[in-house]
Amino acid sequence: MAKKEKATEENLVIVESPAKAKTIEKFLGQNFLVKSSFGHIRDLAKKDFGIDINNNYAPQYVISEDKKQVVSELRSLAQEAKTVWLASDEDREGEAIAWHLSEVLNLSSEKTRRIVFHEITKEAILRAIESPRNIDQNLVNAQQARRVLDRLVGFELSPVLWKKVKPSLSAGRVQSVAVRLLVEREREIFDFKPDSSFRVSAVFSLFDDKGSQKEFKAELNHRFQTVGEARAFLEQCANASFKVHSVIKKPSTKSPAAPFTTSTLQQEAARKLGFSVGQTMSIAQRLYEAGKITYMRTDSVNLAKSAVNTIVDAIKSEMGEKYVKVRQFKTKSKGAQEAHEAIRPTYPNVATIEGTAAEKKLYDLIYKRTMASQMSDAIIEKTTVAVEIAGQKYQFVATGEVVKFDGFLKVYIESSDKEEDEESADFLPPVKENDPLDLKTLEARQRFSHKPPRYSEASLVRKLEELGIGRPSTYAPTISTIQQRGYVVKEDRPGEERHYQYLWIEDGKVHQEARKEIANAERNKLFPTDIAMVVNDFLVNYFPNIVSYDFTARVEQEFDEIAMGKVEWQKAIDNFYKPFHRQVEETLEKSTRETGERFLGNDPKTGKPIIVRIGRFGPMAQLGSSDDEEKPRYAPLTRDQHIETITFEEALKLFELPRELGTFEDKKVVVGVGRFGPYVRHDGKFVSLKKGVDDPLTIDLDRAIELIKEKREKDNKKTIKTFEEDKDLQILNGRWGPYISYKKKNYKIPKDQEAAALSYEDCLRLIEEGDKSKKSKSKKKSTSKRTSKKD
Repeated sequence: MAKKEKATEENLVIVESPAKAKTIEKFLGQNFLVKSSFGHIRDLAKKDFGIDINNNYAPQYVISEDKKQVVSELRSLAQEAKTVWLASDEDREGEAIAWHLSEVLNLSSEKTRRIVFHEITKEAILRAIESPRNIDQNLVNAQQARRVLDRLVGFELSPVLWKKVKPSLSAGRVQSVAVRLLVEREREIFDFKPDSSFRVSAVFSLFDDKGSQKEFKAELNHRFQTVGEARAFLEQCANASFKVHSVIKKPSTKSPAAPFTTSTLQQEAARKLGFSVGQTMSIAQRLYEAGKITYMRTDSVNLAKSAVNTIVDAIKSEMGEKYVKVRQFKTKSKGAQEAHEAIRPTYPNVATIEGTAAEKKLYDLIYKRTMASQMSDAIIEKTTVAVEIAGQKYQFVATGEVVKFDGFLKVYIESSDKEEDEESADFLPPVKENDPLDLKTLEARQRFSHKPPRYSEASLVRKLEELGIGRPSTYAPTISTIQQRGYVVKEDRPGEERHYQYLWIEDGKVHQEARKEIANAERNKLFPTDIAMVVNDFLVNYFPNIVSYDFTARVEQEFDEIAMGKVEWQKAIDNFYKPFHRQVEETLEKSTRETGERFLGNDPKTGKPIIVRIGRFGPMAQLGSSDDEEKPRYAPLTRDQHIETITFEEALKLFELPRELGTFEDKKVVVGVGRFGPYVRHDGKFVSLKKGVDDPLTIDLDRAIELIKEKREKDNKKTIKTFEEDKDLQILNGRWGPYISYKKKNYKIPKDQEAAALSYEDCLRLIEEGDKSKKSKSKKKSTSKRTSKKD
């Protein structure tokens, strides 16, 4: 205890997170006490924007309610300490946290030291302690400018949307631009008309020198536009002879990708591990704070010389000298900010770590990418075989690859977002010019051109980075925000059935049949909602500069200039805000209400107009006018329908809902569409229709009964025990095991207690203990979570 008291008299180190504090504490001696601020300790006040616009945009900061206890403790410790070390992250956000701490804790410059490091290792921490610096006010100003600008845009623009589009909407400087990208891509897809052509492929065989038969696949170097052309070609090939026309071998090399930046890590973790952008950043943060990787918010691909030396030594010892090739990568991203290193293991010779399964997977990805970046090129031999058809101008072409030296491929292969319809290169048997070939199979298959691909989280990050919009710290919160606000849905879509023509040769004759396939299935893609489209159109119309890609990128560059001390932040805000505020006032005065309304036609029975528009609960169809004596009828659109693409016939069918399917157990079965999607209602209970499987307009009674029974079975398995003493009290089976449910609250059951054996009194005791625990946690909330970095 005496040691702890002495520590508070000597050195107090303040970091943002408890995990980081725990790691750093291991490296410092007894004279250092390490404490966490749990992220930002204060933010802009909610009242009056939290900005004094008439006083040169002075920010009005308030200590967050959940941080008051933390601040009180830090203040007390800071007063006792001889030196206070501010050790928050080295980017703008971290610099701002350090500045806020110095302001709130009233730290004098004499006793305050600012230290930074991009990895949490003993060497880096001790080196930072030896070379402290002052708080960089330019970095602080850049962060303040971003925060103030985003607050001004959000607080002024959102109320415009409430009045002119729909209540409870929000807008943001970066989020609205991200939504625009998604909306424009969706409209490209709406407008896309697929072309079809016929791809002809064949399998040839020949005997090698040992008398063994070898086969290889080849594709015709021409695509036919009509089924007639394809059929005529197959008929000409039925009795044709084939031989090898040429064999061309070309050596080539493949080079490794640069070490990870924030953006490339998010993309590769999505493709290889299936992680969301937010998930990747959360795991990377834990790895960084545990001292296992370097700082995870960076747009630099640079590696420290000491790290390169360690990597080279590891490659030599594991694989040999021939696998080493030292490279220095250069950062290409627009407006790259603070000069961090790339994301790499803090100890590049450590191949595996302890941790959760997700942490191990992400670390393994970072480790292998880092190693590969300093490894030799792969040497590949590409072989192209052209097959001649007697009497034909077209040729079949087969390509193959042989890896002569694996180089960096020994540890890492970069994945791709591309949606390919083509087969990859195969291994080809040894063939030489003029070798005769036997035709084993020949087929022509109708193929369709691909629509533009929808964005995934990873490909959206890449696009934002390409446009210079946002920075490493903003990608994850931006993508999270547009999903939370209901502008974007991230989901799988099962695709639709498509018919195509298939032709093949069998017994010297051409056969043809129509076949079916599932096309355009999508996984983990971002789909903009109807409300996103209406809001985007409104903003493009009235605030074109706010959602302009060039303008948003220029603002980012201006933040960079503020960070370098070249531009005064209040002046930059003033140049933006005055014309923007005028725009807001003019729009409120002159613009009309925007609901995306679209007239589809008149109802053949009543003659009343049918329109689709955004309603209070989302996109809907309306039959009749609000001016009529009789109230209009409303019907919500289904999940797969859009205001812009729904047809008159489809909208008409919506008014058949809810529809009665029949009876089950002497009670009506009704299908309809509600706020939460299509449903079946029976005996006062609702069952959701299965997405991509059931259509409320076509589902029949048998399928509805099947869904009702499935739900019952699931509910029965979920309920472990109920109590006559109180019907609100239940023991249920959940995703992570049994738990107590009482009055819409859930309570844990200790692992050493059998759920089914619990009595009514046992449950009440666990509920009481749970409530006490929750109250205690609520009081300590300020010391139990890290405030996330905001866009």
